[in-house]
Amino acid sequence: MLLSIVYFSVAAALGSAMFAAVAAQSTRAEGRTATATPSLYSAFYRNSLFILLGFSGIGAVWAGISILLDGKVLNDVLPLGLPWLHWHIRLDPLSGFFLCVLGLPLLAVSLYGPGYIREFERGKHGLSVLGVFTGLFVAGMELVLLADDAFLFMIAWEMMSVASYFLVAYQHEHSENRRAAFLYLLMAEIGAITIILAFGVLAGFGSGLTFEALRSAVVSPAWASIAFVLGLIGFGMKAGLVPVHAWLPEAHPVAPSHISALMSGVMLKIAVYGFIRFTFDLLGGIQWQWGVLVLIVGSASALLGILYALQKQNLKRILAYSSVENMGIVFIALGLSLIFLSSGKTLLATLGLVAALLHCLNHALFKTLLFLGSGIILHQTHEHSLEKMGGLIHRMPKLSVIFLIGTLSISALPPLNGFVSEWLIFKTALRASELESGILRSLIPTTSAVLALTSALAATCFVKIYGVAFLGRARSHHVAKADEIGDWRMLAGPGLLAVCCVLIGLLPAPLINTLASLTQQITGATLPSVSDSGWFWLTPISSTYSPSLLLLCALMVGGSSYFLLSRRTGLDPRMAEPWDCGFGGLDASMQYTSGAFSMPIRRIFNPVFKVLESLDIQQQGPAQSQVTRLGYRFQIIDRAWLTLYEPIGWAVTRLAQWLGRLQTGNIRTYLGYSFFTLLLLLWVIS
Repeated sequence: MLLSIVYFSVAAALGSAMFAAVAAQSTRAEGRTATATPSLYSAFYRNSLFILLGFSGIGAVWAGISILLDGKVLNDVLPLGLPWLHWHIRLDPLSGFFLCVLGLPLLAVSLYGPGYIREFERGKHGLSVLGVFTGLFVAGMELVLLADDAFLFMIAWEMMSVASYFLVAYQHEHSENRRAAFLYLLMAEIGAITIILAFGVLAGFGSGLTFEALRSAVVSPAWASIAFVLGLIGFGMKAGLVPVHAWLPEAHPVAPSHISALMSGVMLKIAVYGFIRFTFDLLGGIQWQWGVLVLIVGSASALLGILYALQKQNLKRILAYSSVENMGIVFIALGLSLIFLSSGKTLLATLGLVAALLHCLNHALFKTLLFLGSGIILHQTHEHSLEKMGGLIHRMPKLSVIFLIGTLSISALPPLNGFVSEWLIFKTALRASELESGILRSLIPTTSAVLALTSALAATCFVKIYGVAFLGRARSHHVAKADEIGDWRMLAGPGLLAVCCVLIGLLPAPLINTLASLTQQITGATLPSVSDSGWFWLTPISSTYSPSLLLLCALMVGGSSYFLLSRRTGLDPRMAEPWDCGFGGLDASMQYTSGAFSMPIRRIFNPVFKVLESLDIQQQGPAQSQVTRLGYRFQIIDRAWLTLYEPIGWAVTRLAQWLGRLQTGNIRTYLGYSFFTLLLLLWVIS
């Protein structure tokens, strides 16, 4: 039954792609173009496309929750693939959880999408390309979660990567879109090669490419470490970990907003799933050095990601760098879990794994919400930069409430869901004193300090976003004339995610209980004290935080304050103009800008950034003594480009130039190359 639901979910995603292709062919057959499509036909097309994706999301959530509650492992073999290697399907609690992580954002996107893509109807490219590759993208992610052999896993992985490449390049008339798409495809394929090599190491010691054969492979510690590093590079590249993160802040901002939401909210979690499946499930024999490496990479990603997010002005680019930060937080939790698991601290390892999984779900919810919300802002204002925004709370009150929930959640403020997972990560890290290694007992508290700093910077970053974009006064004509979005579905999508953020923040314990079958599968342990404490308390090891009690106390304090200030004094609230320092009227130019807000952080962490600053001074009058215009501009360059990507690019270019000498254009020379290569291969084989 559950496998049938999963197959239906994949079929619905593929069906949306096929529907888009058939609709495009019928449009051409009837002689219509994208700019001449009747509105009724377009509405039917848009709604049908996203209804199918919505069914896919519902099926994924249904199957995921059912398998988590049931705890069983379902297997199937499809007569597809190679003659000697059919496609092996597996639905277990791990894949079920990530089906939920995929399904909830997909359901929100299915509500949001029909209204959003209306603006592309009369564009240069039409909707068929967008529809086809969106369906393939979703189907690829679902098949990755269901694959039980390396062959199907890589086919689905490539389907996901290539389809998302075309979605990033959708508006390819812009040079930045082409550049971002090429960079993404290049790094995606490099990552795929390292994943293939990682599977190859296990297959070399096993008896086949099925995951069951890879689990039973007896691998030496040295080769296991090689496979682990290859897997970390491959999956970390897709997850956007530092220093292989450069594609993420380039690709996510240029993609359509609902695609950015799926890439950041879901696709990055597919990479986390791949890492957990490969390391915890297939590889086994966990070594503490692996956890240290993951901990260091995660800490660097979290801190650098949020530092660069703070310095950006493009709304979607800020959210993209924030995804680097949150993936770093997830891998911090996974690194802690690996360290405790290798040290025999199974309960603490389970707590770290649960924290990582919860943060995956939480990030999928609030980051999808924020990308969809930013899409509404761009749709209504046609402005990308925070420096042009302001006062949106007056123009879009409904969106401002939904967006506020997302910003509070991603800032890890209680009692919302972001706080729950980060609190569990802190609780895991603070138990480092139970480890025997002095090095680890010193390293993990340092990571805790980095995580605390990251959390504070994240709150600063999203205070900047909400304060500059929604509060104050409009900084441009488009923003001043913006209105609330007319299509209720575009608010219903992020609104659904906002409700989920609140529910998980208030009632996290039932969700943790639901993960018992998953943790039993991965670490061989559960967190029983969650059930013992009931839904009232959160932390499974020591009950130190209750979101429900916190909310109750906040309501009591707020209600008491209102009663004392309003009812007892008899004073009514009144509106007053803000103090204008004697200038006689405030305007938008007197407000704090986004760049000014983040400048203190830039000064403090100046060695981290490569900053290009310039002053624009216009003068007139005698001897140019009167300044008529004064402007300041700055550009932040990611040091990864200067220290890693540009040197590698230079080396590859030089190598290509050297190898180009072999290209003589003479067929006899090429035959000679082939002959000597054949002799070399025969010598190696013999």
